[in-house]
Amino acid sequence: MEKNFSRRLTLNTNFDVIVVGGGPAGITAALASSREGAKTLLVEATSALGGMSTTGLVTSWCPFSDREKMIYRGLAEKIFHLSNQGLPHLKKDVLDWVAINPEHLKVVYDDLMIQYGVSVLFNTQLAAVDTHEDVVESIILSNKAGLTAYQAKTYIDTTGDADLVAFAGGAFMKGDDWDGELQSATHCFILSNVDTYGFENGPWLNKANKNSPAYKIKDDEAFDLIEDAHICAKLLGPDTVGFNAGHIKGVDNTLPESNSKAYMTGRKIAAQLRDGLKKYYPSAFSNAFLASTATLMGIRESRRIVGDYVLTVEDYAERKSFEDEICRNSYFLDIHHPKEDEDPERKAYYDRMRLVKHYGKGESHGIPYRCLIPKDFKNVLVAGRSISVERIVQGSVRVMPVALVMGEAAGVAAGLAIHHNGEVRNVDVQKIRQRLIEEGAYLI
Repeated sequence: MEKNFSRRLTLNTNFDVIVVGGGPAGITAALASSREGAKTLLVEATSALGGMSTTGLVTSWCPFSDREKMIYRGLAEKIFHLSNQGLPHLKKDVLDWVAINPEHLKVVYDDLMIQYGVSVLFNTQLAAVDTHEDVVESIILSNKAGLTAYQAKTYIDTTGDADLVAFAGGAFMKGDDWDGELQSATHCFILSNVDTYGFENGPWLNKANKNSPAYKIKDDEAFDLIEDAHICAKLLGPDTVGFNAGHIKGVDNTLPESNSKAYMTGRKIAAQLRDGLKKYYPSAFSNAFLASTATLMGIRESRRIVGDYVLTVEDYAERKSFEDEICRNSYFLDIHHPKEDEDPERKAYYDRMRLVKHYGKGESHGIPYRCLIPKDFKNVLVAGRSISVERIVQGSVRVMPVALVMGEAAGVAAGLAIHHNGEVRNVDVQKIRQRLIEEGAYLI
């Protein structure tokens, strides 16, 4: 049953640029926009910035290098080095799979917002979007003040699920082309009271190690929620280990019922993995205590916008460069649980992924500015995992280092767009590139 109702809302017109979503992409988007002189508001649904790098408890950054040099630079490099200050046990000059101290990083993000003059609203949700033809005119936010309308010249969607674009009626893709299958989710967690010596000198837990205790846990009927040997573990502090482990299939983050059920399952998976490690890795985990499960579900995939350009598997395979590229990426095609063999057409599709050779040292591809522009709107940009790419390529561009550099590019573009009535296509992309290079970005 549908019911129409109307109410008067306060309209806030204090900002040039509004960024919705305070994960890695939203953070750098807001910082860069404000740095360009735009009055910028960052809206975050939780009580801390950082998304998967903080409240999501992801254990480590994906590689910041192309195995020769750091390629995620500019604000990304700044954040990376500030993050590392919270982990005094780190080896120097390591760029890949570096652990994250989430509580330290939360404060890093807070301080950067203050330093760059960004206004932040925590515990605030995007509730609705008001459009006129191909322009987003205002958005409605929900928090303890109730519903409030906000109007800006340009909007940046860094929700991870393309919520702003979807709420505005913009085109998007979701999952694969057959049944909308989405990558499995992971609910990260932290164990304390771990024997550090036993952990650092015991077996590697990663599934790439066929002798990992993870395989014994998977095969033990007592741990019925553990479907595979997926475990990534990092020492975060004294006797404290973070885990990106376990999989939850069939989670659609755009459906509240699905997301809610996933949290209940994820907490049970964390407990089972703790008990399994106690049983099969007692030298490190015999007295382990489940200290925390993430307050943010580890979602790898949901909506992807249909942009002015869709980055393809062939672009990735060719290590393609673009005249309008705004960042480089070298992460591998990392799709969790694709249904590769159940349908001949689906299998042929994923054969394209298997034919792509892993990048060698120094290799990367460009991401065009056009992938950040939803085709349906003049004054909206998107950064993060929901940019305009093929599903297979999304398995690469969804991770945090590339989200940081995409976010900075979107923020620069939005800051420049305020001189063009907020219209993002009217900004000279070479000016965007110039500003990014001036701020330390790696571009070709």
